[in-house]
Amino acid sequence: MTETVSDWIALDAPPGQEGSATQIISASLPGWTTDALGNLVKRVGSGSPRRVVACGLDDGGYIVSEITDAGYLRLAAPERSRHSPLWDQFHEGQRVRVLTKNGALPGVIAVKSTHLWRRRTTPEAPVTIDDLWLDVGARSRADVAQMGITILDPVAKQWAPWRYSEYVAGPEAAARASCAVVAGAASAKPTRGGETIFVLAVQHSFARTGLQSVLARLGRVDTLVLVEPGLTPADTTFAVMRADVAATPRVTTTIAIGVRARYPGTLVESLRASDITSLAGAVAQSAGVASAAPAALHGVPTVPPAAPATADSLTPVADLLTQVSTVYGPSGHEADVRRTVRGLIPRAWNVLGPAVDTAGNLFVVAGPPKDTVVFVAHLDELGFDIVRIEHDGRVVLKPLGGFYPSLWEGQRALLHEVTKCDTPMRGVFIPRDKATVKQPDTLSAWFGVDSAALVACGVHVGQGVTSTKHPTRLGPTRYTVRALDDRTGVTSLLLAMQQIDPTKLDHTVIFAFSTREEVGLNGAAALAAEFGTTVKRVHAVDTFVSSDSPLESQRFAYAPLGAGAVERAHDNSSVAPAAEVERVRRIAEASHIPLQIGTTNGGNDGSEFVRYGAFDVPLAWPLRYSHSPAEVIDLSDLHALGLLIAAVAVAPAK
Repeated sequence: MTETVSDWIALDAPPGQEGSATQIISASLPGWTTDALGNLVKRVGSGSPRRVVACGLDDGGYIVSEITDAGYLRLAAPERSRHSPLWDQFHEGQRVRVLTKNGALPGVIAVKSTHLWRRRTTPEAPVTIDDLWLDVGARSRADVAQMGITILDPVAKQWAPWRYSEYVAGPEAAARASCAVVAGAASAKPTRGGETIFVLAVQHSFARTGLQSVLARLGRVDTLVLVEPGLTPADTTFAVMRADVAATPRVTTTIAIGVRARYPGTLVESLRASDITSLAGAVAQSAGVASAAPAALHGVPTVPPAAPATADSLTPVADLLTQVSTVYGPSGHEADVRRTVRGLIPRAWNVLGPAVDTAGNLFVVAGPPKDTVVFVAHLDELGFDIVRIEHDGRVVLKPLGGFYPSLWEGQRALLHEVTKCDTPMRGVFIPRDKATVKQPDTLSAWFGVDSAALVACGVHVGQGVTSTKHPTRLGPTRYTVRALDDRTGVTSLLLAMQQIDPTKLDHTVIFAFSTREEVGLNGAAALAAEFGTTVKRVHAVDTFVSSDSPLESQRFAYAPLGAGAVERAHDNSSVAPAAEVERVRRIAEASHIPLQIGTTNGGNDGSEFVRYGAFDVPLAWPLRYSHSPAEVIDLSDLHALGLLIAAVAVAPAK
């Protein structure tokens, strides 16, 4: 049952453009007709009494309202009385889809980079639609036009089916379950006389416009059954309402039927299977049919593909990055990432015997023992540890790393390393009902069961929790997924290793993949202590948090995406000697590798080696929207970084 409802949740039905949804429904279910406005109508029986059983199909999402010269999209939306006051905030830093006439295109809603704002202590107000900027991977207004995006194109949250325990979750879950049940009732055997007219109404978010048009053409209706969330109290299934709810004197009696939902009006609005069953029973009784199980659909489209239809020169880079970035591994829980990276180390390096130290760092050493140079990228990503399990099953979380908790609130949750049940365990990050400030004080997750069930599954304090990741390309060269910091750095080391014959090195080169960087450079500290004063140079390979975004001041940290790799010459943890910065610049110039030089915020693993006398010259790529689910890079910058690392690694030590 929850699986069937999840397909209804996945339908795209923006107001006035519900055709893609109604076509799928009509193709899946026989007997429905489409009227002039686009409503789906099915008439069963004849005579009196006359009943109308209706639900609202549209979702009241965003539309493109402006296209900027820099290629960003601005958004508008109708009033959404059923939605949470944090609805716009739940979209910040998240993946969305632009529904063009040629199909859906992925994009991300921009967010301020944590590193560039983390020291500001004044509480911010919750996000509104005025704060939303949509990045589709374009560089200009012309790029947007080339992609086929136009003003008024609908924009919807990207939402793959999400079921956890006995629940199904998603935007407009209650409304879509209502329509699934109404459609199911329309195919059931009548148990009472008279005529029943079933309506899957369009433009419902505009004062029930679609339903009004159907009622206007019907004449007298004895009973209108509105199967719609928000019309009944949370703990009540039925409510008899005034006839003017439908704004027509032709209706004698109006009955509202609702379904209980957790976190109503949010992206994780959740319905329990048993409550959907109760809804189905109530609809069947009011409609005068034998049953009303949710109707199954066929051909519901999946989310946009992760790769373009045709390969290009950056496809191998994107494919390797996807293998690395899709693995989950918050700080202190990097085992799966380490295992994946070890399997991707090129054969020529793998025969040298990659090692794992007691801190969990993975590294491989090549070349004769002199003039040691270290390249280090970190394996871990942002996430949470469980610090407390409440009786009702809520788990209270401690962040691993620095980020905005608001970017996780009201999103999907994954609980990892579950030993006695399916892993990862699915759930949701619990959203606030209302808020006067942007950031929640604490964040909790819920997995649909109580504490006893969690304990029975082996859940305990200290386990890691993250959210889902779905890598994809944006536009011709951009790429987005959560944890590009620092899976991009890890990928660049692997790309560099592919280009180097370790048997021809004239000095020691160490490629290292560190742990627990996000919680204090802990893995790098262990590496630095192990190799000590033998290291001449260290190149931390990590993000250059760029102000290349309309949300940021370009006073500093400005390194445009697509303009090449970056020397992160100055940050909060170290400063590279001028002569060393110039050395890397000359190497890049000689190899015709595009390179930018700049300063940004944040720390880097290489700073741990400086206390042993090494030069720290961080190498990076520009990144938008740091420490968010919407991190964006340009694949050409990653390609350039791989070339740069290889060139620096084989360059003479002096």
